[in-house]
Amino acid sequence: MTKIDKADEAQLLATIDRWVEREVAPRVKEFDHADRWPAEIVEQMKELGLFGATVSPDYGGLGLPARTYAEIVMKISSVWMALTGIFNSHLMLALAVEKFGTEPQKRHWLPKFASGEIRGGLALTEPDAGTDLQAIRLTARRDGDHYVLNGTKTWISNGIEGSCFALLVKTNPEASPRYSGMSLFIAPKGPGFRVGRKLEKLGYKSIDSGELIFEDYRLPADHLIGEVEGRGFTQVAGGLELGRINVAARGVGIAEGALRLATSYSQLRKTFGKPICEHQAIQLKLAEMATRARAARLLTLDAADSFDRGERCDLEAGMAKYFSSEAALENSIESMRIHGAYGYSKEYDIERLYRDAPLTCIGEGTNEMQRIIIARQWIKRHAEL
Repeated sequence: MTKIDKADEAQLLATIDRWVEREVAPRVKEFDHADRWPAEIVEQMKELGLFGATVSPDYGGLGLPARTYAEIVMKISSVWMALTGIFNSHLMLALAVEKFGTEPQKRHWLPKFASGEIRGGLALTEPDAGTDLQAIRLTARRDGDHYVLNGTKTWISNGIEGSCFALLVKTNPEASPRYSGMSLFIAPKGPGFRVGRKLEKLGYKSIDSGELIFEDYRLPADHLIGEVEGRGFTQVAGGLELGRINVAARGVGIAEGALRLATSYSQLRKTFGKPICEHQAIQLKLAEMATRARAARLLTLDAADSFDRGERCDLEAGMAKYFSSEAALENSIESMRIHGAYGYSKEYDIERLYRDAPLTCIGEGTNEMQRIIIARQWIKRHAEL
């Protein structure tokens, strides 16, 4: 179990709070409305160590437990959720290498990931393969001491600004079952690897989502994570629990941020001679919002604690991701309603949370899939009843 001294944790979280208040909040509209890459803020994130947040100190990272990491994501997401995607997708790449890579791979790549010298993400999705990852078509054919890759990935976070990706491919397209022919590579940008178009989005601005195109892209064989073919699907699945805890934490942040904005506005806005927070209709909304945000936080921290204990937590992570993302969606809508016409204006922060929230219901597995996972794991754990 990864541990952190309580005093050190409190100091770190206080530092994040100050950074968000002083550096992020004053500029978020500027970057979000222009959909501009926040280069200056990314440099500050490097200095804070966020690109190595969950990487072991043995390789230059902070080695934070999932619970502390989730707390950081909540704090940042309550103001600007998109920033968390810049380092979370990157940390999924680092996790794959640290958990499944060979020791030489870890020594070579992880210090550069942890420092932010090399930044990237996880490249799984394809035009015809999202939830059904076994349907991917990108192939890697062995050619001497290299692999030759051909195919396309899409909706890849950090795809344009990032320089290296954990790339899921098929090394044996004819394998049965399908997952046994899938492998995961460390894929830095180079000849044969180009970026297609930038995908325009409703929300989640400033972090780029792009298409990655591979045309006879050659990779040295030692870039195969673990250097054994056929383990890619298992390696990717091994990181989904932490990924879902991250998305759950994003949902908590949005839910709490929307609640904070609604609470503040409802005390300032007056109708019929009194602040609207004194009207019962608004009080009912605030009560539901506060309850949802609190429940989402507790579910997420419970899942993070389970992960930190080394337990299988697909049930807990699925519950947290499902509930927290729905809480983000509901709270952002209710907060917008409390703001009235101003909530529909780009001058107020709630419109950004409203645009960002739906992504949490889709990313790291749709909420429809989460409910199926929850049910299956619940039945499995209670088969004796």
